[in-house]
Amino acid sequence: MSWAPVFLSAADVQDHLGSSSLLIPPLEAALANFSSGPEGGVMQPVRTVVPVAKHRGFLGVMPAYSAAEDALTTKLVTFYEGHSTTAAVPSHQATVLLFDPSNGSLLAVMDGTVISAKRTAAVSAIATKFLKPPSSEVLCILGAGVQAYSHYEVFTEQFSFKEVRIWNRTKENAEKFADRVQGEVQVCSSVQEAVTGADVIITVTMATEPILFGKWVKPGAHINAVGASRPDWRELDDVLMTQAVLYVDSQEAALKESGDVLLSGAKIFAELGEVVKGVKPAYCEKTTVFKSLGMAVEDMVAAKLVYDSWLSGK
Repeated sequence: MSWAPVFLSAADVQDHLGSSSLLIPPLEAALANFSSGPEGGVMQPVRTVVPVAKHRGFLGVMPAYSAAEDALTTKLVTFYEGHSTTAAVPSHQATVLLFDPSNGSLLAVMDGTVISAKRTAAVSAIATKFLKPPSSEVLCILGAGVQAYSHYEVFTEQFSFKEVRIWNRTKENAEKFADRVQGEVQVCSSVQEAVTGADVIITVTMATEPILFGKWVKPGAHINAVGASRPDWRELDDVLMTQAVLYVDSQEAALKESGDVLLSGAKIFAELGEVVKGVKPAYCEKTTVFKSLGMAVEDMVAAKLVYDSWLSGK
């Protein structure tokens, strides 16, 4: 007997996923399993990226299997340079395929854009929980796109910052962000103004050259570096990358995909999963950078939650 896979739209995914905070416990477990090697049961190659040079785009393919969840997924993601946040088509689009791992049948095709935004923000929140300075009062977000909104949502749920600042290359979009979100957000005119004295900094930009410089960063601050997902793209300068303690989601991926890591020559101290497991320390009293590239196992955790929620409501 054959059956058609269920199709879950962005609205469906949003309904079944809810808050990014719900993703934190299963993502912590998945990160720990990933960083445990073969005994962790996660099979995840570094993503395959196909350039679409004619249109300044890329197609990424991200498969993963986790024995702990007994879940098998592949995410297909496209990202295109030069798109404004007001463009009809977003710069990043994604679809997640969920399979029955016992026989390979396709169970679901679901929008991956909401999943990408929420799981990325949740992982940044995990890194921040371990690495932020003990008394963190000022949060700064660089960028005002989809990831800025998802990060703001989970960071204001998980932490108590006294001040939130935002900067965006197009100031109008930063002002729009400040108007749309709940809570007071200060719009800054420059990156330097935004980051000066900040305890936690989130970079979620489409920058290809450094925009955040070490000389501006408060000693002991924590940075979640989320943009610059190509080996020739940067968000952070050499000073910041080499002076901070550097954590990554995947060492293998960072040494293949991250321009911030490759072009600065910075040495990776640990994977975030090693910190979650307790086998590597979290130096929260030092300046720290978490370089987030995003992993297929993170998409898998979110997709399984969505599908299980849909299944229970049938």
